[in-house]
Amino acid sequence: MMETTGKIGGMSGSNTIGDATGTVSRTVDQATTGAHKAIDKASDAARPAVDKLASGAHQAVDKMADAATQAAERLSDKRAQLMDAQAELTESCRNYVRENPMASVGIAVAAGFLLSKLLSSR
Repeated sequence: MMETTGKIGGMSGSNTIGDATGTVSRTVDQATTGAHKAIDKASDAARPAVDKLASGAHQAVDKMADAATQAAERLSDKRAQLMDAQAELTESCRNYVRENPMASVGIAVAAGFLLSKLLSSR
């Protein structure tokens, strides 16, 4: 009975466990290597698509930035035009008042009367 117990707990049992551990270890290593290869292959396959997508996104952003810059420039030009038109209209009104003071007062009184009627009816 002792010999049987010695064989189970002794070297032959350790070799069986060592062999199983080695087999599991090799299987894990093979699975890990396979997974790494699959990841690398998928990454290599996806890289051109990602690069193309990134390039397209950069181009879209550049186009939007150009459009925004052009719009800002146009708005700036229109603002300058409106300021010039306002200055011209103001000067024209001043000249009219200087040349026709009585008519200007009459127009101002009439405008005030109309505004008071419109605002008081509400």
